[in-house]
Amino acid sequence: MTGLNLPPADLKLKKYGEKNYVFDCLRKQYVRLTPEEYVRQHFIHFLITHRHFPASRLANEVSIDLGNIKKRCDTVLYDDFLQALMIVEYKSPSVQVKQETFDQIARYNMSLNVPWLIVSNGIRHFCCKINKERDGYVFLKDIPDYEEVKA
Repeated sequence: MTGLNLPPADLKLKKYGEKNYVFDCLRKQYVRLTPEEYVRQHFIHFLITHRHFPASRLANEVSIDLGNIKKRCDTVLYDDFLQALMIVEYKSPSVQVKQETFDQIARYNMSLNVPWLIVSNGIRHFCCKINKERDGYVFLKDIPDYEEVKA
């Protein structure tokens, strides 16, 4: 797979037939290893190991309702009261992060109403904090530590 702009992660890989699988430590199961999943697993490792996010507060493939349509957020961070704090959306390293990606995560946020959003293709990462009082957002230069997110 393509080199990412993330620290190395010790991923557990398996092969079934011709297909590769990776162990998802949040879902506690092996899932198909796609380029997007490769980014997700590295990013989750980065959040847990380098940004001190508790694994017990993260969930992958979270179902949400957008009107009559069911969608899935790639990763959601929850607080101590199980209220969503952050949505993370992943793309394959070969996919450029464009306005459509931000539109997608903004639609998801209409359901969860979180103060933090992250979009990553494993090479470029974008993190923003929603400012509800000013009805706007601020992009950060780096992914914050868990303590900053939960404050």
